[in-house]
Amino acid sequence: MMNKKNILITGASQGIGLEIAKHFAKLHNVYVVSRNEEKLRKLCEQYEFSGYFALDLTKEVKIDLDIDVLINNAGVYFYSPIEKMNEEDILSSIKLNTIAPYMLSKAVVPHMKKQKYGRIINIGSISGVMGEANASVYSMTKASLIGLTKSLALELAQDGITVNVINPGWVDTELINNENLEEDFSKEEIIETIPQRRFVLPDEIASTCEFLISEKAKSITGQSINVCAGLSLGF
Repeated sequence: MMNKKNILITGASQGIGLEIAKHFAKLHNVYVVSRNEEKLRKLCEQYEFSGYFALDLTKEVKIDLDIDVLINNAGVYFYSPIEKMNEEDILSSIKLNTIAPYMLSKAVVPHMKKQKYGRIINIGSISGVMGEANASVYSMTKASLIGLTKSLALELAQDGITVNVINPGWVDTELINNENLEEDFSKEEIIETIPQRRFVLPDEIASTCEFLISEKAKSITGQSINVCAGLSLGF
């Protein structure tokens, strides 16, 4: 059995991030990051996470802990025509979706290099692979994670550190049940665009993370992995 690792997961108070945290909680030391301290405290009690960092990652990245596995999951999504996007939302998207993963990676790499082991997993989006109309900022920032992943994978290849990006399609999370989303398109309309005619389950993303941190995946680095029920293939 794999030795216990210190795993840091951002955006872990709900959705994909929470599912990943729950998936690893019984086997590893899981530390969760989100803005809502009260919610994080309750989640740590409920799922026996090892600890939490209540941070607004658009303003600060401060992790005082040796991290073996970093999962950059936090992100923000805006659905809007480009001419209606305001500067505040554009900048917050860039800070959270792009700059925060970069700065967190920068923070954890020294320890990973020292021990000659590390795993960095970026949670991107199929929108960063294919593009998405009316979500240009989201697509742009998620596409940047692919470039970051490839560059860091090359840079850290001889240090026992792998870096990969997982690109989910439509995942069955709170977002799917958001009333604001229904104003733009219904669940039925979304399903019709997915070749497998189903939403990806959060646990499928968590299981992919589990494989990527294992020794069996030590040769997999710099890869952009689409977990999207065939969405990247067209429809």
